[in-house]
Amino acid sequence: MSVFALFVQIVTEPNHEGALRLAVAAVLGGLVGLDRETAGKPAGLRTNMLICVGAALLTQISVSIARTWDPPGPAIADPGRVAAQIVSGIGFLGAGTILRTKGDVRGLTTAASIWVVAAIGMAVGVGGYFLAVATTCIVLLTLIALPWLERRLEPFTTEDRTLRVLLSGGDDRVDRLKSIIEDKGFRARSMDISERGEDELAVTIHATGRTRDWNRLVQTLIGDETVRRVALE
Repeated sequence: MSVFALFVQIVTEPNHEGALRLAVAAVLGGLVGLDRETAGKPAGLRTNMLICVGAALLTQISVSIARTWDPPGPAIADPGRVAAQIVSGIGFLGAGTILRTKGDVRGLTTAASIWVVAAIGMAVGVGGYFLAVATTCIVLLTLIALPWLERRLEPFTTEDRTLRVLLSGGDDRVDRLKSIIEDKGFRARSMDISERGEDELAVTIHATGRTRDWNRLVQTLIGDETVRRVALE
């Protein structure tokens, strides 16, 4: 069978089951996308719907080609050959949602949701409705319920950050700065004088402390008479 004849057969053959799978993929991808849309993420409702439908369609095409193609000789058609490329393709799409600014990485959850939505579409594409629905429920539970749990755990979480402080005065101010940081419950892992002027010092501090207390520490430092400028990274 020629490639053109194979294409015509796939396109013209009525496949109500295939259309149903695409509809289910659109609904499941839309449920995840709705959460991302309300959260103001770059990959929202339409993006997740298209990803899920596209993954389902490509999976069906991959299986259909292997089923209908009759290769000559000992050649064997691989039903997962086209579908396997979905994973690598989604990787590029997800990478576009990840941003790194000033040492802070954002968009990892959105990238992960894009990846799992494609997997949901692939499951629907092979008729795994129960698995696809169960995965969608787990994803929605993760995106909706876990942020609440993370907020409850925030008082117990710690974070490593970098402070860049411009001090007025001499080296004795560094000991005062360290005392302020430790009095607020932080542990200064290292303190380096990066620049030294006639009446000022630029100090870089790498410290560990509770996530919720970092802004309070910055406000305390800003209010100190020896501190001219503070930057938190």
